[in-house]
Amino acid sequence: MSDIYAGIDLGTDSIKIIVCEKINQKYHVLACTSSPSAGIINGFVSDMKSAVSSCKNAVREASEALGTRITKVVASVPPENCTMDIVSGEADVLDYNNISGTDISNVLQDALKDINFEEEELVTVMPINFNIDDETSVHDPKGLKGSKLSARVVVSTTPKEPLYRLLEVLKLAGLETVDICYSSFGDYYCMKDKKNDEVVGAVINIGEDATNISIFNRGIQIKHGMIPIGSKNVDKDLTYVYKCKLSDSRILKEKFALAMASYADANEEWELVIDKDEKKVVNQLAVSKVVEARVRELLSVSKNEIKNLTNREIRYIIITGGLSELAGFQYLVEQEFGFVAKICNLTTMGIRHNKYSSCYGILKYFNDKLDLRGKAYNMFSEDDVEKMKKVDASEITNNIQDKVFGHYFND
Repeated sequence: MSDIYAGIDLGTDSIKIIVCEKINQKYHVLACTSSPSAGIINGFVSDMKSAVSSCKNAVREASEALGTRITKVVASVPPENCTMDIVSGEADVLDYNNISGTDISNVLQDALKDINFEEEELVTVMPINFNIDDETSVHDPKGLKGSKLSARVVVSTTPKEPLYRLLEVLKLAGLETVDICYSSFGDYYCMKDKKNDEVVGAVINIGEDATNISIFNRGIQIKHGMIPIGSKNVDKDLTYVYKCKLSDSRILKEKFALAMASYADANEEWELVIDKDEKKVVNQLAVSKVVEARVRELLSVSKNEIKNLTNREIRYIIITGGLSELAGFQYLVEQEFGFVAKICNLTTMGIRHNKYSSCYGILKYFNDKLDLRGKAYNMFSEDDVEKMKKVDASEITNNIQDKVFGHYFND
């Protein structure tokens, strides 16, 4: 049975769904959609009816691209208002000669025994390290020998009411939520490597209405902050300056502007339709100056927020979100943060855009979670896989027109 997972990320501007298959430690995108969102603000449900409707549309689009109905997902949830605590657990090993995933699960369950979940709901259980017979410290004890296993664990919870509203939206859209994961975890796992797993760093996700900033220590999130400035603020600035529609400002930002005005061309022009009787021609240099001013402010405020969240030395900064795709964005980042910061670079075929970082990363997190516990899980039946085989590669997604889809199933 193939390891095929589906993830969903409900954002203010769009709902992203990704279906991946893991083969030989690599992830292959089978379907990817980004559908307009309504009734969602910063990952929270503001209008249940609109949210359900937009979620259904997203699921339908992704299912059509995949060739079979998506019914199970890992869901991204906002990290705002999350609580994190360090607890300990221990358990006797079932087989001295072979510590198993079951032993690990028993230790993690023991770590949760004294936590009160009356007002908070469990989101993640992240082991810091395991100890075998109070001596050997390891990250993954499976296959080793010992009689007692213990662990220090970071337990993260979130308020129940907003989470349950989000899960209800998914349920009404016909989805079973197999697991949940903070969107910030997704961003981290999207760019996770051994070097980052050993130091302290920050992840900045520039959303539509707000920017989320998370601090990670050795691969575990320890702090989170949010600033009320996002990509839409750039659109509003352009709308105010040029008196055009917000939708036109967005196109102007994404298709014409540069993040750093010094690289713009004053002779490059774009025609804006103000109304049916008026048009305005703008040049790239002037537009880019408006964009740069807001992006500089956003990066500066984000830098201050990182300092407010921690006084530890930051060894890396990863910046993601749709706005980070602006041409010249990296130059502004280097001016503000230095070379410690880098833009998320999604190289996986089919999702080469930073708006997908959270959705893609939660699938990698989910797989790591299964691996640690020694479990396997597939969100699609064998009949579903057969239906996927029949879908022509060009129909999977506009970004994967040259993929030979059947290759991923013929072993």
